Amino acid sequence: MTALARLKPGNALSQLPASLRTELLAAFNSIISNFRASRWEPSELNGGKMCEVVYTILRGHIDGAFPARAKKPANMVDACRSLETETGFPRTIRIQIPRMVIALYEIRNNRGVGHVGGDVDPNHMDATAVVAMSKWILAELIRVFHDLDTQTAGDVVEALTDREVPAVWNVNDRKRVLNPKLTMKDKTLLLLHTEAGPVSENDLSDWVEHSNSSNFRRDILRPLHKAKLIEYDEKSRSVHLSPTGATYVERNLELVAT
Repeated sequence: MTALARLKPGNALSQLPASLRTELLAAFNSIISNFRASRWEPSELNGGKMCEVVYTILRGHIDGAFPARAKKPANMVDACRSLETETGFPRTIRIQIPRMVIALYEIRNNRGVGHVGGDVDPNHMDATAVVAMSKWILAELIRVFHDLDTQTAGDVVEALTDREVPAVWNVNDRKRVLNPKLTMKDKTLLLLHTEAGPVSENDLSDWVEHSNSSNFRRDILRPLHKAKLIEYDEKSRSVHLSPTGATYVERNLELVAT
């Protein structure tokens, strides 16, 4: 059994108080959902909230007692630097995560996000940095708390990522694309974008309401696989959205209901 199979995403960071874990994942998924909707400023602002939760977790881990709720330190930079003096803990807990938190907090405070007078306005470049740092921090926490390798920890983070897309409706254990003008290929990619892991061929065919499974395989899945937009395993009949496919969806398809 793989490490990922042993650690169900829903059990990640279960050592934390439920309220603190909820705060962490809520801040993280707010960053992701705002980024997907091109709302740069809210995405970056939520980076600041995540910093506060992460610092609280680090401090609680070192002290041996977690508070129920996150608490903002009087001075985030000094508070994170103070963790470097602690001994008996992994370097990532004392130094690497705290320094990443400082960098993330700097974008929130001094790049025209949290206050007026920053050097730049909220923008895609800064929001991209916030997303990358947030994923790295969350993966490091999961890696350390569950003794996983970096790849598996990253996979857990992706599974924890909120995949709700307003343009896709969840109804009666099915998913439906609300824009009837999209092609079958685009509907397939959009539906895959809402899932953190693989989707069965049968489910996809049902969700896009294709009338013939053989034709769906021939006309949709195989061409998308050839274009590297998906990974289609014909033996297991499972379909993954590729990084290229994810980029295509985010750049070309409406993620909000129209």
